[in-house]
Amino acid sequence: MTTPAHALRTGTAAGRGTLLAAILASGMVFLDSTVVNVALPRLGAELHATVAGLQWTVNGYALMLAAFVLLGGSLGDRFGRRRVFLIGVVWFAVASVLCGLAQDTNQLVAARFLQGAGGALLTPGSLSVLQASFHPDDRGRAIGLWSGLSGVSTALGPFIGGWLIDALSWRWIFFINLPLAVGVLLAALRWVPESRDENASRTAGRRFDIAGALLGALALGGLTYALIDAPARAASSWPVLVAALVGVLAAVTFVLVERRRGEGAMLPTGLFGSRLFTVLNIFTVLVYAALSGFTFFLSVYLQNAIGWSALRTGLATVPMTVLLLLGSARAGALSAKIGPRLLLTVGPVVAAVGLLLLRRIGPGASYWLDVLPGVVLFGAGLTLVVAPLTASVLAAVADRFAGVASGFNNAASRTGGLLAVAALPLLVGLSGTGYEQRGALTGAFRGAMLWCAGLLLAGAVLAALLVRRPPRTAPPSQPCHSLPAATPPDPGPARRRR
Repeated sequence: MTTPAHALRTGTAAGRGTLLAAILASGMVFLDSTVVNVALPRLGAELHATVAGLQWTVNGYALMLAAFVLLGGSLGDRFGRRRVFLIGVVWFAVASVLCGLAQDTNQLVAARFLQGAGGALLTPGSLSVLQASFHPDDRGRAIGLWSGLSGVSTALGPFIGGWLIDALSWRWIFFINLPLAVGVLLAALRWVPESRDENASRTAGRRFDIAGALLGALALGGLTYALIDAPARAASSWPVLVAALVGVLAAVTFVLVERRRGEGAMLPTGLFGSRLFTVLNIFTVLVYAALSGFTFFLSVYLQNAIGWSALRTGLATVPMTVLLLLGSARAGALSAKIGPRLLLTVGPVVAAVGLLLLRRIGPGASYWLDVLPGVVLFGAGLTLVVAPLTASVLAAVADRFAGVASGFNNAASRTGGLLAVAALPLLVGLSGTGYEQRGALTGAFRGAMLWCAGLLLAGAVLAALLVRRPPRTAPPSQPCHSLPAATPPDPGPARRRR
């Protein structure tokens, strides 16, 4: 990337203002992601939601973000990163208000779909404006500040969200996005410079892989619907079978379309010529499926079966986030020295042991004796994984593919979470309003922790057998002259450090 004509410096008012806009925007998304799970029992009770309603509340957002985040980065490159970023902020804020005003599950899920679409515009923009706007000498510091301060919002999210839910209502976890969005807009309009890919006009005909994005969304949506609806309708019912068939056919067509588009594809299939890149993304799906399954079930279980408040439930996982913030850089440095295989093998095993310990939680559980040890082990295992995983994914492909590799790995993590939240209730026999019944929920929780531990152990085996130190020079791949902007780390407890 060339140096902008008026490149920003971190010590100037414009530099600080641009950082403020990016940090507030990513913090808004991260905050929303960490507290929605905590709010599930309360909103479920108020809206009379079934398990499927809770699943769609989480997955409606994740589906849109996973399917369209790469396209969102491309739109910013073509039409202006600040412009698309601002559109994403406004879109996200309006959708957040609609979430807070929802009067039934259908309205909430529809608003969450809209919120995910806004997030797909906002998420890549919060990092790409820093990458494009700052002087090369200050770019690393700017991104480091963005990463660290955004991580603080991740750590504070469960505390703030739990307090809002207990003191006011679950609706306020969405309404709080409105003042944050106003702050982002004021800062961005005042200080963030516009930037775009100057080569975009020459590749405009190939730039936007709309068909790929829609097919990806249809594939994920069909499979998700089939998994969520199967307990209520039975797996052999025609709506479930049709949804599954549509999902599979869309996935196959997606692959064929991407192969035909070649260098104009949203996802250049030549990247998968690198076995390491392929293996690491399968590993990502497994690990983040376990993470999402864990957070989905733990929040509901602690409140509905153990009787904890939303605030206490939110605080339960804070040690995990603190471990990630303090240890990810060290894990990344260790991985650079010894290679990623050992950390990607040991980390999931440690995290799996933590989940197995959490299966012991029952009525009258002590946080210090029953919950904290499992949460700490799970967080320690993830700390060994997230930074080496991100670095290895980027090192597995040529430098010119860094944006699309990061974006696809981001989408892979969201896809893993999406499928886990859709499939786990089916696998453990939780449906209808079973999440409100202590006995049914206890059995489902313990089964879900076992499944999540199994996913982590499968990832450990995959890493032990197939992960090797990335080559110093990434293997050649098919040319790609038009890449989306790099996407930022996952918004969620297991934030990736770049």
